[in-house]
Amino acid sequence: MKQIALYGKGGIGKSTTSANLSAALGEVGLDVLQIGCDPKHDSTRMLMHGAWIPTVLDLVRERGEGEITTDEVVFTGYAGVRCVEAGGPEPGIGCAGRGIIATFQLLERLGALKGDVIVYDVLGDVVCGGFAMPMREGYAQEVYLVTSGELMALYAANNIAKAIARLSQRSRSSCSLAGVICNAKNTEGEEELVREFARRINSEMVAYIPRSRTVQLAEIHRQTVMEYAPASEQAAVYRSLAAQVTANTRSSIPTPLEMDELEDLALQFTPV
Repeated sequence: MKQIALYGKGGIGKSTTSANLSAALGEVGLDVLQIGCDPKHDSTRMLMHGAWIPTVLDLVRERGEGEITTDEVVFTGYAGVRCVEAGGPEPGIGCAGRGIIATFQLLERLGALKGDVIVYDVLGDVVCGGFAMPMREGYAQEVYLVTSGELMALYAANNIAKAIARLSQRSRSSCSLAGVICNAKNTEGEEELVREFARRINSEMVAYIPRSRTVQLAEIHRQTVMEYAPASEQAAVYRSLAAQVTANTRSSIPTPLEMDELEDLALQFTPV
């Protein structure tokens, strides 16, 4: 079983990338489980045709973990992808990472952490507590950083690289950096910048996903790109990413940059 995690700054498009990656993997007959680990609990919506599925944390709060069944937390979406949303606390109350911890504990008890590929979609602005659990506890063996060429997106990706480097020193964690995905804003020099960033942190850019109106149209129709526009160039990009992920045997311990190195790199590739 291949277990991968997509980490990235909030709003960078990692949930869109995760859902389309899962759809592309499902289309070739793989048994895929996608777990949304973001308190917004919207990771699987396009796989579920716009439906907001119940979150694990909400159900645990309402009834307690012992009363919950698999059918109440695992839902089948497009291409047979099984969908789970961890959820989060009420605004201003509690720890957002608790939903991830509760979800993994419950899915393990139910025997639902299975399949050919498990895709963890994880908020990466803050890599601490529950948000680091997929890496820290050995659930995600392969971590992909989703970023654009914007400085703050690279900053978040670099912070996640720091977390991977630290966690790799612990015997319990088996995570490593599998690659960098550029979910582009289509700015000048962006592809070269992200490619060089990946090289500098001892990795490589495994996919360049151009900004496309097809993604917006698919989401308006409450579908993944794979379902809404299967013959589109954008769908081909996601299929290529799925093939890369499936065949990937690369892994590395990242060498994150210092802040001044990151700023200098961004300046080097940003037109004045």
